[in-house]
Amino acid sequence: MKPNQRLIGVLFLGVLAALGFTQSAIEQSVAAQGKGAAQAPRFEVDFTWPRPMPNHWILGNAIGVWADERDHIWIVHRGSETLNNNEKGLELKSGDCCAAAPPVLEFDADGRLVNSWGGPGQGYDWPDSNHGIFIDHVGNVWIGGNGPGDSHIVKFTRDGKFIAQYGKPDARVSGKDKQGNPTFARNSHDQDNFGRVAKIFVDPKANEAYIADGYFNKRVAVIDAATGKMKRYWGAYGKTPDDAVDNSPYDPAAPLAQQFRNPVHCADMSKDGLVYVCDRLNDRLQVFKPDGTFVKEAFFSKNTRLSGSVWDVAFSRDPQQRYLYVADGINNRVYIVLRDTLEILTTFGDGGRQPSQFYGVHSIATDSKGNVYTTETWEGKRLQKFVYKGLAAVTTMHQGTVWPRTGK
Repeated sequence: MKPNQRLIGVLFLGVLAALGFTQSAIEQSVAAQGKGAAQAPRFEVDFTWPRPMPNHWILGNAIGVWADERDHIWIVHRGSETLNNNEKGLELKSGDCCAAAPPVLEFDADGRLVNSWGGPGQGYDWPDSNHGIFIDHVGNVWIGGNGPGDSHIVKFTRDGKFIAQYGKPDARVSGKDKQGNPTFARNSHDQDNFGRVAKIFVDPKANEAYIADGYFNKRVAVIDAATGKMKRYWGAYGKTPDDAVDNSPYDPAAPLAQQFRNPVHCADMSKDGLVYVCDRLNDRLQVFKPDGTFVKEAFFSKNTRLSGSVWDVAFSRDPQQRYLYVADGINNRVYIVLRDTLEILTTFGDGGRQPSQFYGVHSIATDSKGNVYTTETWEGKRLQKFVYKGLAAVTTMHQGTVWPRTGK
């Protein structure tokens, strides 16, 4: 071999060694970054869940979801009145497909529909616009409503047998306008009725129901879950609710609102006894003690207008509930939040109609395995499942769609 060839060979081996060292250094750096990065739950959408429903049934606006102790997933939706005529040909006898499913639907863990019921009946007033669903520790099903005259909540057995109604419809009616249509007046101090309830949560220890009240009133109301008797209520920052406060559109540059804006969209309790309240149009989540004492707050996408960014919350299923999941129906994502600091770690989801995308993600729940379930309102009209895949290093703030990974 000639000297210059030997020199070239030595140089070539040196380059390869340098490249190998560089690649190894990069891999070690990435691994180190991964070890030092924040950890957050990771999810993948389940394309196969839920299974198709029978009878050519379809969903309308899906505005409530809950997971019971058997990991059965319950939803409540608005049926025919939220479907276009070309979606309900079977109902209108203008085609073979389709028809609205009953308002309350129960799916087993495999996504099979196992029960369905709901709607008007004898002995109770079904809400004009049912909204929110909760299954309590003894298996009772609670449903609110945000229609104009909905000032009550209803409670049923799992099979749809009526148990109780708290409040009466049309309690907020104040008169009629010149056209003869009813007018309504807020009353966030009513001891017996509500103002368009968004959601209900029952604390099993105290057997108290926390009412997100609501789309018309401006309070969290707490009632005895057995009798419906009002026990206490509060407004933003734990203050006395004031219905006379200006209800002008949200301005992110304005001073912080001292009252809730409508709707007060959730009031869910963690295992350690903190109540998380969705002040939806103010783009904020406020945290309280059970007696209404204000603890802290956090803002999410604070420049969001329209229908706001804080729609619903759910808790991770580890014993400490370290993480909080916040549904945002305008920006169409789910925030994964460190619960003790309310710091956003990452998000998943995006706007669209494909799996793991959203159009008006409205409600969110978790099952015992940590899986996340969401429902969509407006034209979303959908229930989705996101499978919990364990903790992973956070590598981006907005993950977008979370499809199953391949080649793993």
